[in-house]
Amino acid sequence: MQAQSILKQYWNYDTFRPLQAEIIQSVLEGRDTLALMPTGGGKSLCFQVPALMLEGICIVISPLIALMQDQVEQLKRRDIAAVGVFSGMHKNQIDIALDNCIYGDIKFLYVSPERLQTKIFIERVKQMKISLLVVDEAHCISQWGYDFRPPYIKIAEFRNLIPSVPLVALTATATEEVKTDILERLEMKNPQIFQQSFARDNLSYSAFKEDDKERRLMKILQNVQGSAVVYVRNRRRTQEVADLLTKTNIQATFYHAGLNAADRTKRQASWIKNQVRVMVATNAFGMGIDKPDVRTVVHLDLPDTLEAYYQEAGRAGRDGEKAYAVALFNQSDIEGLIKNVQQSYPPIELVRRVYQCLGNLFQLAVGAGEFASYDFDLVEFQRRFDLPPTDTYFALKILENQGFVQLSEGFKNTSKIMLIVDNRQLYDFQLRNPKYDSFIKLLLRMYGGELFGTYLNISEENIAKAFSIPVNEVIAWLQILEKFNILIYDKQKDKPQLTFLTPRFDIRELPLQELEINNRKDRDLQKAQAVKHYMEHANRCRTQLLLEYFNEITDKECGVCDNCLKKKRERKTDVIDKQSKSDTQLKVKQLLQNGSMSLTLITQIIQPTNQVSFQEIIREMIANEEVKYDAEGRLML
Repeated sequence: MQAQSILKQYWNYDTFRPLQAEIIQSVLEGRDTLALMPTGGGKSLCFQVPALMLEGICIVISPLIALMQDQVEQLKRRDIAAVGVFSGMHKNQIDIALDNCIYGDIKFLYVSPERLQTKIFIERVKQMKISLLVVDEAHCISQWGYDFRPPYIKIAEFRNLIPSVPLVALTATATEEVKTDILERLEMKNPQIFQQSFARDNLSYSAFKEDDKERRLMKILQNVQGSAVVYVRNRRRTQEVADLLTKTNIQATFYHAGLNAADRTKRQASWIKNQVRVMVATNAFGMGIDKPDVRTVVHLDLPDTLEAYYQEAGRAGRDGEKAYAVALFNQSDIEGLIKNVQQSYPPIELVRRVYQCLGNLFQLAVGAGEFASYDFDLVEFQRRFDLPPTDTYFALKILENQGFVQLSEGFKNTSKIMLIVDNRQLYDFQLRNPKYDSFIKLLLRMYGGELFGTYLNISEENIAKAFSIPVNEVIAWLQILEKFNILIYDKQKDKPQLTFLTPRFDIRELPLQELEINNRKDRDLQKAQAVKHYMEHANRCRTQLLLEYFNEITDKECGVCDNCLKKKRERKTDVIDKQSKSDTQLKVKQLLQNGSMSLTLITQIIQPTNQVSFQEIIREMIANEEVKYDAEGRLML
């Protein structure tokens, strides 16, 4: 079957978008292929169509579970057999899924990069007939990319199992440096490279320095109707902004990774079906969601990189109709960009100390512990060794990026609670329900007043010890208080695990690549400076600024961003000013044709709207010798 026929049969499209047909042809010729296409450019079809034409199964490596699940469901809705294998699945589920890939009619197998190294996956792959290997979000393989994932580095090693299978790498955001890194780290052989322009003709970019960002947000949503996404930096802000919009009769909901899976799915579905107009979210929202009619994307908080901004802003206007991407910022936001990078790189001495404390915590001997996994309570770890919370988190991330440890998703989703009543309401509840009084007082002693309106990480084990009851009773008490609408209890979804990827090193011999860490920090600072430059630039076309960042140079202006529109207004004002000036000069000359007149009388007759401009016109006419003063101080021709 021809590519065009498959496109029509399964997607009901008559024609391919720009570059799709050329990329598909490259894949069908068995060429390694790198495709760089903007968000919403139709990257998935570039491997899905040829995979349906080839005999065998297509393995797709993807970084996010939600992204995999969404792609699998979309394929199933089109009667295309697809499965995903990811963390959280029972061993039996994985067994069945992989067996179906060997003996069944599965065409697409979606996996996370971590799965590639597992024994069960490697053994089953040897029995599969594989037609294509796809690396989605390929920028994740580059240490200079904005979303580096260490497991991506192992893909080239996995590919040695299937050396004759062509590889397709796809991304929407890559600088020249990242593009080179992708080619090298994936060891692509004589690759065909396709790059579509990053320009989006229908998308109007704007950036405004604004002290009252919430007020400006409401004004934007009132002026631009239709579906919208509002991005904020933290989970607490998602609910605050959504509540604010709802109070002003703008239907809104919120989304972040701390919500349970069912709740996230429900909120996402209501937004996609336009039952809710505005989604207020952290950057956990959006990847893989194909909603074409988003009219506005507003960033209330600045992203860390222009790659992230381009991808998130690009979720507007995928239907090709007019859409808006607006960033709102203040001076504090700009200063925070640099501060956030600095905070992400704690002193190397602390990184070494954290590694030493991990070894002590699990009582590992030097040279032991390779691939050993342990339950890991971050809050308890910090308390036990008196480690600073934020710096410890980033020290662990550095140890992970350097390949010494691996942290499960559960580590990033420790249990959290937040009180959703005020002091008075809580006191009333305690008076009416004395059996919960001492438990609530304990929570306040342990976690403080920040619990009011702020999600805080908690440890059920620590609470259990302090209250001298079993952990399961702590969980039950928290769930009861949640039912009474006293607090929100965001229970950890799975037991966090920490895995040592190497035998334990003596702390004096821990081979931290300090130069690489410092280079990475410098690069992150450069990326933060690029965001600052883009946001604060008041003259150049926004599209030109973005394209230049992605090494695409053009002298064509978009004509629809805030800076381009400002230039248009200035030119129009300039034309009006010139005409007004010409009219004023003509009136003065007509009055003086009958003889000289005082400037005061001329002013009274003409009644200029701007006295300063009028006097400037008179001075210019004198300088050009069009008029002059006579002996009595009156103007004459």
